[in-house]
Amino acid sequence: MSKKNSQAWAEAKKRCRLNETDIQMAKELGMTAKSLIKNIPSPNQQWKAPVKIWIRELYEKKFNRTLAVKPTLSEEIKRKPKKQKKRIISDHRVDEEDMPF
Repeated sequence: MSKKNSQAWAEAKKRCRLNETDIQMAKELGMTAKSLIKNIPSPNQQWKAPVKIWIRELYEKKFNRTLAVKPTLSEEIKRKPKKQKKRIISDHRVDEEDMPF
């Protein structure tokens, strides 16, 4: 791919909020980055589906299947359980008389 073409796809990915799987589906459908950007619905076109959903519907209609979305590294990091801090429970009790206040 040329540098100009890859920049166009990067812009389409950003403006249309697409992931790598959506871009792959669009390319398999024969779409260009420019056509995706042109099909972003404006505020007065509420009947129009977002580009991401539109691509997935067209792909499913044409190929009778959908591509699985591969989680990115940032999504995998978010899904990992966080380490919980261990609470130190002391058996030692302090009498109220021993309290400084």
